[in-house]
Amino acid sequence: MSATTETQTEKLTFRRFKDGETPKYKRLQDKIFQSSWSYKCPTYVQSTPPCQGSCPSGEDIRGYLNIVRGIEKPPVGPDGKPTMSWQEYAWRRLTEANPLPAVMGRVCPAPCETGCNRNQVEDHVGINSVEHYLGEWAIKNNLQFKKPEKQTGKKVAVIGGGPAGLSAAYQLALKGHSVTIFDEHDKLGGMMRYGIPGYRTPREVLDAEIQRILNLGIETRLNCKVGVDITLEQIRKEFDAVFLGLGAQGGRALPAEGAENTPNVVTATAFLKAFNDGRLKTVGKRVVVVGGGDTSMDVATVARRLGHIENAKPTDWEGAIAGQLAQDVADISARKGAEVVLTSVFMTASKHELEHAQAEGIEIMQGWMPVKVIKGEDGRAIALRVRQCEAKMVGGKLDIKPIEGTEKDLPADLIVSAIGQTVDLTGLEEFDNGKGGVTADKNYQVQGKPGVFAGGDVLRPHLLTTAIGHGAIAADTIDQYLSGIEVGRRPKIDVHYFDLMRKYLEKGIKFNEIHEAIRGSSESKDVIHNFENRSDRYVIPHDELFLGHFQYTPRNKRKIIHLTKETALGNFEERLEPLTEQQVVAEAKRCMSCGLCFECDNCVVYCPQTAVYRVKKSEATTGRYVATDYDKCIGCHICHDVCPTGYIQMGLGE
Repeated sequence: MSATTETQTEKLTFRRFKDGETPKYKRLQDKIFQSSWSYKCPTYVQSTPPCQGSCPSGEDIRGYLNIVRGIEKPPVGPDGKPTMSWQEYAWRRLTEANPLPAVMGRVCPAPCETGCNRNQVEDHVGINSVEHYLGEWAIKNNLQFKKPEKQTGKKVAVIGGGPAGLSAAYQLALKGHSVTIFDEHDKLGGMMRYGIPGYRTPREVLDAEIQRILNLGIETRLNCKVGVDITLEQIRKEFDAVFLGLGAQGGRALPAEGAENTPNVVTATAFLKAFNDGRLKTVGKRVVVVGGGDTSMDVATVARRLGHIENAKPTDWEGAIAGQLAQDVADISARKGAEVVLTSVFMTASKHELEHAQAEGIEIMQGWMPVKVIKGEDGRAIALRVRQCEAKMVGGKLDIKPIEGTEKDLPADLIVSAIGQTVDLTGLEEFDNGKGGVTADKNYQVQGKPGVFAGGDVLRPHLLTTAIGHGAIAADTIDQYLSGIEVGRRPKIDVHYFDLMRKYLEKGIKFNEIHEAIRGSSESKDVIHNFENRSDRYVIPHDELFLGHFQYTPRNKRKIIHLTKETALGNFEERLEPLTEQQVVAEAKRCMSCGLCFECDNCVVYCPQTAVYRVKKSEATTGRYVATDYDKCIGCHICHDVCPTGYIQMGLGE
């Protein structure tokens, strides 16, 4: 069961017993007899795994990993054959929460992997890489979302076509509502298109996933800024509800003396938009980026790729960033490398992005704050004065203490401020909460504005996956509002969790409604014997699992193309390659299925009373593989102790 016969080159980070440790019980019989006094027997409890609890968009991660690994099977048709491939079935489970897996599988910093219980064994499951594979497979095989059978006749305006707006529009369309997306740009995507460079989100991939959402019948009004090109009053007259998914595409100005009205001191959002629009072709020889997050890494790596051209006029790149003109670079072969320095008060960028930047020759200065922009006679910046500082989080806020006498000047032809984003509420000032954003409740209703909802960076700039989660929850709230249902409280753990009842319906097993108390439920065919779903309120920790079951299994890692200072120049190719089918299945098998049975047979094999048994195949399904004969059970707890997933808990008789 849990023993490893292979020779390990690395030690597991977890062991149930340390060398020389004496077990509490010398004889198994003692444990059995003492435990039997508790009068507790096994119950089957479904919990939320921490990967999913850490996912802002609430994907059923455990569910689609169990499909990939072959534990959960696709539904079968009347001919007894699967109605779809496992790839499609897993993709459909994944996209119940996130309609953009090929994009998010590339750029999401994967908080799910940080939360993964497998970290207690050796290394997290490569959830992001499985998502990447499924998203790519769906595009190559032209998978489409299934349109709803009925339309409600209700109309919803979604303002902003970024991740929050697209997510809300997708979920609303699936519920049968007519949706129109308003966006001030000529293409949808928001920060996925105008903020993240194309070598991280290939445009053909982004376009394919957006088009699939629009194919649900969603209309668009592009190059239309609500509040300027069309009034909100007109929107309210035409639509039954409004979702504000504006995003935060404005940049924060550099907090340094002399930064105002300096043409070559720009924001990261302006810089990246100019690059992604194709206007910005080169930069100056010396670029200083101020930031510390993933956006600052994007700016720095783009600058390294663009490089500079000798004798180019500074007004060329300044005008391109300002949106006044596009650069016309006749001889790209004349590119030379730019010297890029990234200064940071407090580094929050993901570790692998930091490593990429350093490998490409970008100098990283951690613990330095901007003080003053040094200008030349023409009023342009020639250097940025910085000072060393100590920064730490105190009470949820960043406490910065400058170190006097440590100032130094960093020569610069271009200074980019990547310290945060702002929301443009021009024409929508009625929603301004006084802090440059919009305030909404936990159901994403805008307070005091009936029929208006909001989500994404307009509430608080955060991750793309956070915006997707906001859009999905807001869509549920909008659906209740349009149906005339009082909006209820959301569950404590607000995710798309595995639905055991749906599995029974897929299999053709139906349950009747129960209108009175029943006893001896193990014999009833209208209940699931001794099963409880706590997914809406309980995330299962690693100490509830029997981690000794899992042997050392290295993670299947995606191939990453690492560039150097020389090879980065002019290289705009994608760096990340998806796993192969064989690798993705192997990676999914590393999932420990926390909080749900994965059919290991430990409880059946180790029960000394043969009280735990496999459910008949005609009545079994994923999550319902074993049951207990309580006439035989003596409450010895062994099934609970050897359950790797924590699905078996001891209850009854408490």
